[in-house]
Amino acid sequence: MALSTPRAIPLTVPRGTDARSRLISAAASIASGLAIAFSMPPWGFWPLAFVGVAGLDRLLAGQPPKTRFLRAAAVAASWLFPSTLWMLDFSPPGWIIAGLAFAAMYGLGAAAIPEGRWRPIALPAMLVVVAAVRWRWPFGGVPLSTLAMSQADAPLAPTVRVLGPLLAVWLVGVVGVGLSSLVERRPRIAVGAAAIVGLAAVGAAVAPTGTAIGTLDVAIVQGGGPQRTRATDTDSREVFQRHLEASRLIQAPVDLVLWPENVVDVDGTFAGSDLEAELSQLARDLDAYLIPGIIEDGGPGEFLNFSVAIDPDGDVVSRYDKERRVPFGEYFPFRSFIEPLAGESLPSREAVAGTGPAILATDIGDFGIVISWEVFFEDRAREGIKDGGTVVLNPTNGSSYWLTIVQSQQIASSRLRALETGRYVLQAAPTGFSAIVEPDGDVIDRSGVSETKIIRGTIEQRTGQTWAIRYGPWPMVSIALASIFAAWVLARRDTRDGTVTPPTGA
Repeated sequence: MALSTPRAIPLTVPRGTDARSRLISAAASIASGLAIAFSMPPWGFWPLAFVGVAGLDRLLAGQPPKTRFLRAAAVAASWLFPSTLWMLDFSPPGWIIAGLAFAAMYGLGAAAIPEGRWRPIALPAMLVVVAAVRWRWPFGGVPLSTLAMSQADAPLAPTVRVLGPLLAVWLVGVVGVGLSSLVERRPRIAVGAAAIVGLAAVGAAVAPTGTAIGTLDVAIVQGGGPQRTRATDTDSREVFQRHLEASRLIQAPVDLVLWPENVVDVDGTFAGSDLEAELSQLARDLDAYLIPGIIEDGGPGEFLNFSVAIDPDGDVVSRYDKERRVPFGEYFPFRSFIEPLAGESLPSREAVAGTGPAILATDIGDFGIVISWEVFFEDRAREGIKDGGTVVLNPTNGSSYWLTIVQSQQIASSRLRALETGRYVLQAAPTGFSAIVEPDGDVIDRSGVSETKIIRGTIEQRTGQTWAIRYGPWPMVSIALASIFAAWVLARRDTRDGTVTPPTGA
């Protein structure tokens, strides 16, 4: 990207310490963050992500590290708090702590990149590095409300099959600094940004997408029922019965029937239970493979969350135990510290993390599987495809959540996983949203909230690996770290040669 020396024009947000300047910078930070927030599902105004990043770039221009930290953290907080608002109903302290912690990450990232004419290289790279960290740490990562997710329904979406969702994050940053450069009257940066986006689009067009090897007639079962309900307030038999009755509406022939996560709640163990017998009979009646989501008792204070494949003869032939657990939902970090304060409000049981490969093996094909929370993690779907998955299954349960933010973001994540893997993604939820997503990311059918619905479709089983599956996130992480390092080297050279003057205190 060609970079020119900025002209001396007052196009940065004011650096003064007076009340008026602070008010302007605070308002600009909030506006930039809200622009990014409203680019996310369920709102989905995806161009606003570029506007928000452009605003962040203007806020950072000409500022010392402390001011960059505060402004970037304010932008991130204004982005993350609204787009994770559902957490307020689920865990108010968790919503506040997560929002502040991840906002601080973006603040630290902005403080750590160089100021000056090399910022257009460093800022998109910083967004990638912070995303890579917060998608994996702490507590295994919380990849919600991501810049990649904002582009699931946008022209940039197909680029994820090249180098995964981190490439989409980088491209959002590149477009953002390109827009900012137009305000700053540095057209060569905008041209360079356009060239990068164009190159990524070409890569998406020529990248391998997999090959069809057969078809399956599938049915996704959504039993329906009220949204925003907790398991402790719900009759588990009633939930099971809704899905059993809905499944009896399925017209033959069908090869695969997918049920949502944990709508089969067993006292004791599933094997040998009455519920297993009922599901085995259903598989025989449908003459199809049935994949239900099950909860069973584990050790003291534990439960297991898994899906099984039941063949048309009624036999359980494969099982996958959910590996990625929801922090502060399915397990509680620092329970010994929290429990004395929370008392009986904490669930008495925690999920046991699975350890097996993300695959269900059957005679009609091997299915990659990501249970609920796991669909937000690109590495889980990648593992299933590398193990031979021809389709990606996402049984989930969003019935506990307030609003439809998390459900909409899950659909967006399923679309990204479809593009990255070159596979159909089948998402099943008890109260919404359930969907069939094509390998090009298009949603060909989707349920509404709380409705009882059977989603039918004929899908392709596919083989082969996209570049995103083959190489994973590390190429983009390496590119981002190298870009930040190069920006610092060039900035220090400019300072040494007197090309630019380092910023002073705000």
